[in-house]
Amino acid sequence: MAFTFLRLGMTSALAALILMVAHVWAEATTINIVAIGASNTAGWGVAGQNAYPAQLEAMLRAKGYEAHVTNAGVNFETTAGMLRRIDSAVPSGTNIVILQPGGNDLRFFSTKEKRAANIAEMVSRLQGRNIKVIVFDPVIPRRYYRWGGIHLTVEGHTMFASALLAQVVAAIGQGSTDCSGDCR
Repeated sequence: MAFTFLRLGMTSALAALILMVAHVWAEATTINIVAIGASNTAGWGVAGQNAYPAQLEAMLRAKGYEAHVTNAGVNFETTAGMLRRIDSAVPSGTNIVILQPGGNDLRFFSTKEKRAANIAEMVSRLQGRNIKVIVFDPVIPRRYYRWGGIHLTVEGHTMFASALLAQVVAAIGQGSTDCSGDCR
């Protein structure tokens, strides 16, 4: 009888250990991505579930990646604002940051030079934390904008997510957190 209780106890302990290891392994394999930007990252006018960060997460999961994409978009943000909050917006444990600087700098009277310097500083800070950075600053065809010519349609967000999917998969495939130019 004592042997039966001992065996049951060891079996329970082993099962608990296996569950703990499986949980830690699952957490360790989650790819944490933060999308930082302005209103087009936030999803102005299309709702958060239609914004490119949510669509990208769904696309990555459909491909079998255990990915979590945090939307750190803030309406009316400039690169100066993004730079001020980059450390708080990107928590420890983040693997990849998608930096989508947008066009508010020039819209709100900043300069191209200041915008470029802010982007370079954000990339430097993130790489210093061993976080891969994808600077996503495409020329956007007119058909993907809503009537005001500033904010993306749902189709524009889908185009962003689709374009980013290959870049994110490539960054994941690099294995290390060293971004040597290919993920910018």
